[in-house]
Amino acid sequence: MNASQMQPLTAKELEYISDSVSNEEMLLKLTAAALAVSQNPNIQNVIQSQLGTHEQHINQLIQAMQQHQAIAPTQAH
Repeated sequence: MNASQMQPLTAKELEYISDSVSNEEMLLKLTAAALAVSQNPNIQNVIQSQLGTHEQHINQLIQAMQQHQAIAPTQAH
């Protein structure tokens, strides 16, 4: 679906995305902390994979907000 077919996100949806970014950032920090203390190479590999997953999630959420910004109606104050 391209930007011209998308509907602007509601305030509730934007809040949900913002909360999700915050949650993913927290998970990223916790996962990085786990990686720092892990001594088992197998576990380190799994944790490293999870770091990548959380980074992907953050990027996808930010991209969704950026796409919304391109189609959001302007508000006059």
